Amino acid sequence: MEKRELKLISEKIEKIKKEVKKVIVGQEKIIDSVIKCLICNGHVLLEGVPGVAKTLLIRSLAQTIKGAKFSRIQFTPDLLPGDITGVTIYEKGKGFYAMKGPIFANFVLADEINRAPPKVQSAMLQAMQERQVTIGKETFDLPKPFFVLATQNPLEQKGVYPLPEAQVDRFLFKCIVEYPKRIEERIIIEQNVEVRKLEDFNLKKVLELKEILEIQALVKSIFLSDQIKRYIVKLVDATRYPSKYKIEKGKYIQWGASPRASIYLALAARATALMKGRDYVIPEDVREVSHDVLRHRIILTYEGKAREIRTEEVIDEIVEKVPVL
Repeated sequence: MEKRELKLISEKIEKIKKEVKKVIVGQEKIIDSVIKCLICNGHVLLEGVPGVAKTLLIRSLAQTIKGAKFSRIQFTPDLLPGDITGVTIYEKGKGFYAMKGPIFANFVLADEINRAPPKVQSAMLQAMQERQVTIGKETFDLPKPFFVLATQNPLEQKGVYPLPEAQVDRFLFKCIVEYPKRIEERIIIEQNVEVRKLEDFNLKKVLELKEILEIQALVKSIFLSDQIKRYIVKLVDATRYPSKYKIEKGKYIQWGASPRASIYLALAARATALMKGRDYVIPEDVREVSHDVLRHRIILTYEGKAREIRTEEVIDEIVEKVPVL
């Protein structure tokens, strides 16, 4: 890949970030992570309390892509799978035909996904994995690109159905959205003295849908050396056999990460390199995405949960102690 092409792509991605930042104050790491998921052709799960701009983030991102169709699905306890995927309808003179649901969009916001029962969650996550939906006897491909940003409230809140680990594993990233800093919150107050619509921010269309698909293809061509591959494998191996790497908090791990974690670490590291204008991956790229990729793939023991050990602490120690060479 030529340096000129790399520079052009990284500049386009920077333009997307610049437009999104017109609306979203702070949360730079979250914005970066969401864009990485998009160019990796993956999906992202955002966890945070209400009111920290999770919904606004994906709406803003969709606004920067020309021709992108945006859809929002508000998950509730009475939601049915057909409300997401679509249903077969009979009309006199026309017969049976499929009415497609809101899942048929380029950018799908699955808002508060853990408020719907498991049957509905499964229908959504199946569509994410297979990128196609069956309605009646017909199977339809979902549009390309297809990007899901799911949000969920912390599990301590009432009225939620925790996502099973096997389903959460289908998300490329799980990101924790924190409260804004005090200086950022002052800017938020100044920007929103009156209730403003998203259209009032005059977001520019930076990329077209076909350009997103081209970038997704280019991500896979970023060079990944054998040394980096070995490093990724060792990081994931340390989640399964922590004693080999003298990980003290490893005794609180019940289940380590699956091979999907290795695949996603490599893919996300490639996207990080591309966003930084490089055509090769360095160890820092892997470390930068390690928390977002591993956070939801390490299952702690009951003792670990009782002691309030955080998965982040375990990942911190793994990244610190696992050598690159």
